Amino acid sequence: MVTILHGVALLGYLAAGVLQTVSFAGERAEVPRGGVLLIGGAALVQLGALVAFGARFGELPLVGLGPSLSTLAFLIALFLLFATIASDARPVGLVLLPVIVALLAAALLIGVRPSGEPLAFSGAWFSFHVVLAFVGVAGFAFAFAAGLLYLLQFRELKSKRFGRIFRFFPALNTLDRLGRSSAVVGFCALTAGLALGWAWTIRFRGTFAMGDPQVIWGALTWVVFAGVLGARIGGAGSNRRAALVSVWGFALVVLAYVVLRLAQAGGAAFL
Repeated sequence: MVTILHGVALLGYLAAGVLQTVSFAGERAEVPRGGVLLIGGAALVQLGALVAFGARFGELPLVGLGPSLSTLAFLIALFLLFATIASDARPVGLVLLPVIVALLAAALLIGVRPSGEPLAFSGAWFSFHVVLAFVGVAGFAFAFAAGLLYLLQFRELKSKRFGRIFRFFPALNTLDRLGRSSAVVGFCALTAGLALGWAWTIRFRGTFAMGDPQVIWGALTWVVFAGVLGARIGGAGSNRRAALVSVWGFALVVLAYVVLRLAQAGGAAFL
C-alpha cells in the first residue's frame, strides 16, 4: 500500500508538471486551475502514503533515504500548493514539480522503508528537529524556484522581448514577495531545527560534533540561507541580488550534500 500510494502521487505530480509545461509551450497566459487540483490531489495521496508508512512500520517517515526524500518532496509540494492557492504563483511549478517528481521517483527506486539503523537521537526531540529542518530545506527550494523565475523574467523585461516568459511568469514583485516569504519561513524553521539538534548533542554528548557530515551540511545550509536574507539588505538591485544568491546558494547546498554523502563511508543515516 505504501508503495502503491507513492506511485499514484508520483503520477499526479507528473501530470501536473506536464500540464504546466504544455500550457507554457502553448503560450497560454496562465496555468489552468486543473493543475492546482492535480497538485492538491497528489499531495493528499502522498499524505495517505506517509500515514500508511507510520501505521505499517510504527515510526515516522523521517529516517532512511527513501522515507526522508518522500517527506521532503511532500513538504515542497505543500509550499507549492499553499503559494498557488494564496497568490498568482502557479508557474513556479515549472521548476518545483520536476524537483518533487525527481525526489519521489528516487524514493521509490531506493525503497520507502525504514533504514533499520539504531538511533541514539530519537523521540519527540528528533522528530521536531528533522521536520523543522525539512521545512527549512523546502522553503529554500521554493526561494530557489522563485529566484530563478525572477531572473528569467528580469532578463525578458530588460531585453524588451515580452514573449511567452513575460506573459506566463508572475510579475517581478510577486516573485520577489514569494522568494522573501519562503526564505523567511524556511530560515526560521531551519534555525529552530538546527538549534534542537545541537542542544541535544551538547546535552547528551557534551560536544558540538562539528566533524559530523550532517552537522557540516546543516551549518553550511544555515550560513548560505542567512546570505540569501542578507542579500536583501541594501538599496537598488537588492531584489535581483537576493534572487541570484537564492539560485546559486541552493545549487551549492545540493552539491555539498552530494559530496558529503558520497564521502561518508556507510552513510545511510545521512538524510
